[in-house]
Amino acid sequence: MLGIEDHLIWLAYLACLGAAALSVVYGLVRRNRASDTVSSEDRRWAREEKKVEDEL
Repeated sequence: MLGIEDHLIWLAYLACLGAAALSVVYGLVRRNRASDTVSSEDRRWAREEKKVEDEL
């Protein structure tokens, strides 16, 4: 079948395709679960980052 005679090679191909499919499904399910609130720590980090970039 398609020039590949070893069943373990087919198993490896199927495992790769299955892992890719599961990754896509996981990403679609989890993509909007993170909270969008900005904490004071985030603001502090952004100020520090801007300060460092301005010094460059």
